Amino acid sequence: MYNMSAESYDFVIVGGGTAGLTLATRLSEDPNTSILVLEAGSDHNEDPRVKTPALFGSMMNTDLHWGFQTKPQANMNMRKMDISQGRILGGSSAVNAEIFLPPTKRIIDSWASLGNDGWDWDGFGRYYAKVFTSPPIPEASRKSLGIDGWSTNNNTSTGPLKSSFPGNPRHPIRKAWAETFKSMGYLMENDPFADPSMGVGAFSNLASIDPVRKERSHAANAYYDPIKDRKNLHVITNALAEKVLFQGHSTTATGVQYRHGSETRIAKARKEVILAAGALQTPKLLELSGVGNADVIKPHDIDVVKHIETVGENLQDHLLCGMVFEANDDIETLDVLLEPKDLGKAMNEYATNKTGPLTTCGIQTSAYMPVIKHQSQAGHKTLEDLLNRNRPAAGDFLDQSQSRATAYYEIAEKTLLDPKAPSAAYITSLVQGGLAPDPLTGKPSPPVPGRYIDFIAILAQPLSRGSVHIASNDISEGPIIDPKYLTNPVDLDIFAEHVLSLHTLAASEPLTALLKQPLNISPSAARFTDLDAAKEYIKSRTISMWHPAGTCAMLPESKGGVVDNKLKVYGVEKLRVIDASVVPLLPPGNLQSTVYAIAEKAADLIKREYGLNQAD
Repeated sequence: MYNMSAESYDFVIVGGGTAGLTLATRLSEDPNTSILVLEAGSDHNEDPRVKTPALFGSMMNTDLHWGFQTKPQANMNMRKMDISQGRILGGSSAVNAEIFLPPTKRIIDSWASLGNDGWDWDGFGRYYAKVFTSPPIPEASRKSLGIDGWSTNNNTSTGPLKSSFPGNPRHPIRKAWAETFKSMGYLMENDPFADPSMGVGAFSNLASIDPVRKERSHAANAYYDPIKDRKNLHVITNALAEKVLFQGHSTTATGVQYRHGSETRIAKARKEVILAAGALQTPKLLELSGVGNADVIKPHDIDVVKHIETVGENLQDHLLCGMVFEANDDIETLDVLLEPKDLGKAMNEYATNKTGPLTTCGIQTSAYMPVIKHQSQAGHKTLEDLLNRNRPAAGDFLDQSQSRATAYYEIAEKTLLDPKAPSAAYITSLVQGGLAPDPLTGKPSPPVPGRYIDFIAILAQPLSRGSVHIASNDISEGPIIDPKYLTNPVDLDIFAEHVLSLHTLAASEPLTALLKQPLNISPSAARFTDLDAAKEYIKSRTISMWHPAGTCAMLPESKGGVVDNKLKVYGVEKLRVIDASVVPLLPPGNLQSTVYAIAEKAADLIKREYGLNQAD
């Protein structure tokens, strides 16, 4: 059924996720401005799977996820990789693993160096503080949290999102992690949110978990719920956007066509259409609307509204690879949740006292690290040789892809050669790695008895770039996702060095005291001692962190950008993109905090342009 009647709003936002609800909340602070949010998923704010931190994995392979897969990846033994986004009010913030990590000042400053004026740390950094509230830290807990050495704490963050140091504050892994990295000379001396200039070092990480309620804090319950009764804010769930509408044959966006139930409806936008559907869905929607590479769009019988060659290009993502070690019998891990009787006990404890293993996803420690081996004279020479061998060939300076590749390589080179800049993030997960495949079978390993700690390396700043494009003109068909993981040889070498160091880390005091001796690697892992073996392990074991970004990159047109520094689509009027797809370069850690901060800054840009009020 087609409903020709159309309602008008000042702003129509496609996507009620992390960015979309943050933006809608801020724009609706002006009571004279009307906002519509279209969200394809449902409202699951009261769903125990959403609220309970440790149950995030139970939402995978359900209708709360889009459930995409990549094309077979040549450098991953031709595996198709799971990569998803939340299909739910709150988006990925409502289904992720709640890890809440800071960027580094260096990375954000590099956004500006790529040509994005106003997006250096001085112009963007303050928006992270606007997102979340730092948790209170009792003095008696500072040592067990591994933060007793912090000389600077974050007292300026007072935003809607609640954060905490998740799980048992007395769990020994935080203190052991801090002391191990301190002995290596890599312990962050300050709260990394308060002092992002440190660059490298270990720290106890925050999670987007309410410190009092011990429940997930996300865009829907932190931003939207407290203000959902505003008369000027309208949110429609189970509404699938089909395309952006344009005025006649012009490039001026006028609204959005969407499907709700059995009806096809139109929402008109008096001021702007804003796409906040994520790095996999936003480029798909642009192409279905006729905005993108004509060579991609035309074969699907879609009229080209605006040819932008790089829509859907520049896809980047974080990869993770772990080694699982058996922990001592007295170490609390989430492995107990794999046994039905223990899970029942944990659920009762959580329901009664809000304590126990269900209060955390199991990730409590992080570190941003360079390759330590490269800090020696010989290692530095090896790194220089690697970079020189793989430098992009000089080309036509008018070639957008060549210009972009050169600019990214220069940033990566400076990062890798700087001992105070991270090329990987390390985390520990207090559970055996059930999502990663067994290198021998290619399938996830079934759980085994015992308690385990997964030591994980994450490739922080990959040079490999892929794409996401439409498969047809049918909105219900998923996009073709080809990240081209590890196609740049630099990525594989750097990643292998970090993965190779995981065994050394697990064998370092006092961290190794938490593990059974001799170190017992789970059957799904493998022992290796050289770089080539580490590379083979990576190809068989690595999975995506589900941090897709960059597919509508904020870059100058000369470098193949899709949006400008005000997040407006080049050559199209009244159309912006505000989500992870605009990220020009991934931060070293999880993407969640950065997507919130982008939406906060975008709200100020829009308010300033239209003279909107800043508060209710």
